[in-house]
Amino acid sequence: MDLLERLRFDHAPALLAFERENRAFFAARVPDRGDAYFEGFDDRHRELIEAQEAGEIHFHVLVGGGGEILGRVNLVDVDATAGSAELGFRLAEKATGRGLATWGVREVCRLAVEQYGLARLTALVALGNGASSAVLARAGFGAVGAVTLDDGAPGTAYELELGPAPWTPAW
Repeated sequence: MDLLERLRFDHAPALLAFERENRAFFAARVPDRGDAYFEGFDDRHRELIEAQEAGEIHFHVLVGGGGEILGRVNLVDVDATAGSAELGFRLAEKATGRGLATWGVREVCRLAVEQYGLARLTALVALGNGASSAVLARAGFGAVGAVTLDDGAPGTAYELELGPAPWTPAW
C-alpha cells in the first residue's frame, strides 16, 4: 500500500536513494539537479524541513509498502496571504503508469485546502512532458498560458482554483 507522508528528517536516506536511482529518468524530462544537489543533500534536506516548519513550503513523499520513496509532491512559493502555492511533482520510473502521481497530486490538493488554507495552485510543465500535463488535467488543473521555465525552455502554466474548505474535487 502506498502512502503520502509529509517530508520528515528520517526520510532523508530513502529520498536520496530515490533521487539517485531516478536521476537519468528525471533529467530526460526536467533540468538535472546537478552534482552539488547530491553532495550537499543532508544540508539541503535540513533547510527544507526548517522552511516547511516555517510554513514556506509543504513537501510530501509517496512511500511504498517497503518504505521506499516512489515520488514527491511539493508545494513551494507558499503565499499564505494570497492563499496560493506552486505545485511540483516527480515519480520514480518504476512507479509510473499506475495512477500514483494523479493520486498524490489530488491528495496534496486536498491537504492544500484542509490543512494549509490554500485556495489556488499553479504548476509549470515543460512542453513535451505529456505525462505531467495529463496528471494535472486528471487532477482538475487547466492550462492558462505559455511560460518560459527557469532553464529557458518553453512550457505551459496550469492553475487550479481550490475554493474554500471543505473542498469537493471535480473528479
